[in-house]
Amino acid sequence: MKRHAQVLLLVLTGIGLLHAALFTDLYLRYVKEGLRPVLIASGVLLTLLGLAGAALDRGRDEHAGHAHGHGHDHSTAPRIAWLLFLPALSLLLYAPPALGAYTAAHSNNKAVEQRKRFDALPSVSPLPMTLTDFTTRVQQDRTLALKGRSVRLTGFATPAGQGGGWYLTRIIFTCCAADSQTVKVRVYGAEVPAANTWLAVTGTWHAKGALGTRSAEAALDARHLQPIAPPVNAYTDDLPLVPS
Repeated sequence: MKRHAQVLLLVLTGIGLLHAALFTDLYLRYVKEGLRPVLIASGVLLTLLGLAGAALDRGRDEHAGHAHGHGHDHSTAPRIAWLLFLPALSLLLYAPPALGAYTAAHSNNKAVEQRKRFDALPSVSPLPMTLTDFTTRVQQDRTLALKGRSVRLTGFATPAGQGGGWYLTRIIFTCCAADSQTVKVRVYGAEVPAANTWLAVTGTWHAKGALGTRSAEAALDARHLQPIAPPVNAYTDDLPLVPS
């Protein structure tokens, strides 16, 4: 790879980062929302480094031309280095698909943190809950506050594989895609939707195991399924607004 190509790679990568972080929401497929300023700063730095390198190379070439009548760039790198242009161009031209059911089916569930105290639940019905909160209540809340309660959970569908069935799923970024974790709630009483379909599912806890203990399955008897649009930031376990 010639020196000029190396400079071009820096500029393309910098512009790609700026494009993803400033003008689109694509960066949310790679990192948490809070890291947006870091991506912007990195994009600016890479672009400036590339432009500075181009300016220095131009001056060096002009000097060599005056001294020798012509200039040659003998700096090289392995030909495979040209593949580095692919991720740089992808930031500008093609966004990799978001993580979804395939990733969730091949990853471990997010560990549920231990809680000693639970606040009283609101009286609203159905009660909107995150998948993490639902799982924690089902397996740790000794007051059995979820017994008989109608809840509404949101996420995307992940087929359960052998044996059939499916899970309502969320993929959560701790920092970036590389450290993503999955939280899943098994859904009973409804046909398996297409993988990666985003849904709001209303139902009650599926009575399997002892509620309030680790033996309780994080599962829901579905009464109503409503397709919803994927949230802009899909890699959290927030409560998106669902039309009534």
